[in-house]
Amino acid sequence: MPGGSIYVQPNDKYTGSSPQWWYEKFWREDAANRRKYRYAKAAVGFVIGVVVALRFDLSGFSVLAGVLLAGIVAGGDWFLDWYSFHRTAVWRGARRGEAITGRHLRRSLGRAGYSVLDGRAIRGQASIDHLVIGPGGVWIIDNESWSPDTEIACYAGRLFFGEKYGSKVAKPLVEQAEAFAELLTRETGVAVTITPVLVVHCGLLPKGANGVVVAEGLTLLRPRTAARLIKSTEGGVLNEAQIELLSRTAARELQRV
Repeated sequence: MPGGSIYVQPNDKYTGSSPQWWYEKFWREDAANRRKYRYAKAAVGFVIGVVVALRFDLSGFSVLAGVLLAGIVAGGDWFLDWYSFHRTAVWRGARRGEAITGRHLRRSLGRAGYSVLDGRAIRGQASIDHLVIGPGGVWIIDNESWSPDTEIACYAGRLFFGEKYGSKVAKPLVEQAEAFAELLTRETGVAVTITPVLVVHCGLLPKGANGVVVAEGLTLLRPRTAARLIKSTEGGVLNEAQIELLSRTAARELQRV
């Protein structure tokens, strides 16, 4: 996140009467209702399975078809409930956003000639979670999460989180990208432009445009989309020698956090 990383540590943000605490409380209290509706959906699936089997003259398998469809419906409903809760893990402080993104980046980009450095900072300045250097250029990537119902969008070139302007989020990252680019260019002699990216772990990104929002100089997307976006960038910006030089310089000049 701008100015730091998401860590799993004791924090008032995740205790007491915080939104995260209430979210988990209501989720657990609603478990009985979710099970009740799941049983009802499974019953409907059973009836549909039996009817379909009878429709195709498979009376001997009608009960089995009903049971199978009921199981599929119940399993699918359980998975959707689990997934909706799992997607809030970083926002709830149960998982580390930078660990998730770093794993995706290394798995996808490592064999494509990209170097991924985690947790870097210019001495005396705020840190970023990931620095990616490869054939398509250089990126800094941070991680953040918002409440599950927060809509993230761009209107008339302005970034919004719900009804709030996103300039306070975008500006620090854009300035960090410029500062990192200036340092690497000065130390290596390689002209570098860095693209700032913010990975969103919880919050509502638009379904169109692959769930990517670009506003105020910042690109916002999901963890899995970050590596795909970088790989889709046309190569040839940096050669192997430049990538090696920039990576070694970044490892030496940037403070590890």
